[in-house]
Amino acid sequence: MQDLLFDFLSKYVSLSEDEKNAINSLDIFRSVKKGTTLLEEGQKSTDGYFVLKGCIRTYYLIDGEEKTTAFYTEMEGLTPHCVINKFPSEYYISCVEDSIITVANTEMEAEIFNKFPKFETLCRILSEELLSKQQINFDEFKISSPEQRYLHLIHKRPDLIQRVPQHQLASYLGIKPQSLSRLRARIIKKS
Repeated sequence: MQDLLFDFLSKYVSLSEDEKNAINSLDIFRSVKKGTTLLEEGQKSTDGYFVLKGCIRTYYLIDGEEKTTAFYTEMEGLTPHCVINKFPSEYYISCVEDSIITVANTEMEAEIFNKFPKFETLCRILSEELLSKQQINFDEFKISSPEQRYLHLIHKRPDLIQRVPQHQLASYLGIKPQSLSRLRARIIKKS
């Protein structure tokens, strides 16, 4: 598990053995079963997540219906809003697949940043990348039709088509599962 994380981090910084040992000593690695809820609406949390293997999603429960807002797969991180604003969560985080994740809290981060300042720089770089990616995704979603969103998903994240249940994909695209089935049929007919 650690090697997956260290390989990813090596794309940004080189780690000394002391830095690797400090990460290992934090006991942040978790194996989580499909269907596990990591965070529920109304809960407070100080935990952030990083997916080493698997898939997790965020969703709101509105009038009894799940509204998926994001999927996080290998080498993607998520810090829930409630960690930053200190209010109870407004959404859920759950595992779509059996997953291997890291779970770190703000106290751990402060301790490691204090000992190894390069980690704070690394987190800033990763946060900037994530913010940029989310802004692009948000803009594309707002200006796209459901068909364009689906085609974009096929192009940018084709793995999700096979990994995620159709009703969750449809929710993520902002449409009903039946509409997704018709949309898929229409696209196949065109090609």
